[in-house]
Amino acid sequence: MLSKNQRKQILQLSQKKHRLASGLFVAEGEKVVSELITANWEAKMLFTTDTDFLEIAENIGWEEMKKITHFKTPSPVLGVFKIPLKKEMLNESVTIAVDGVSDPGNLGTLIRLCDWFGLSELICSQTTVDCYNPKVIQASMGSVVRVQCHYLADLGAYLESLEKPIFGATAKGNSIYKTTLPKQATYVFGSESHGISEVVSPYLSTSLSIPNFRAGDQAESLNVATATAIVLSEIFRSR
Repeated sequence: MLSKNQRKQILQLSQKKHRLASGLFVAEGEKVVSELITANWEAKMLFTTDTDFLEIAENIGWEEMKKITHFKTPSPVLGVFKIPLKKEMLNESVTIAVDGVSDPGNLGTLIRLCDWFGLSELICSQTTVDCYNPKVIQASMGSVVRVQCHYLADLGAYLESLEKPIFGATAKGNSIYKTTLPKQATYVFGSESHGISEVVSPYLSTSLSIPNFRAGDQAESLNVATATAIVLSEIFRSR
């Protein structure tokens, strides 16, 4: 049986300020919660409508689950987890950085892409959505346990300190199909609405673009997650 205090705390965790204050975040869905538990992330609360899920989970009804979900349609499993301690930055051969990505679904997909291509960190500007946002956690499908997001106040200066060429994805850059994409480099992706910020742009060594093959450039722009997937595929194509 859920208490009023539990309901209140779980719903408050939709807000970043409450996640920071409590050091907790919400994960929903059997796949995501199972990944977190398997990775030994500490669960503070665990609820399920499925009696066969886990013995440590508290069984509740659908009506109760509807009262604590952060989505229109609740999942049969919801957990409140402790935000893990930050790990040291790795400076992998390929560094992916995002600048001002505000859509939680896009960031979650970007985390999944890093995981798929074997990258263990994603470098983020402070203007990028929090990776412990419930929608980011769900969209990451558990990849958040293998990909650490680092948030930096001065993204450009940090990327410059890595002493690698910095490629930025822009609308008017050089075609990725006519450019050698080194495997010792940084690749920066901005928001769909604003692109790479004026603060970070001066640090770019080269601008890249994915050419539009629709005559007259009538096709809509690619979202940031799709663009990142295409670029990552090109980077790793020869491996």
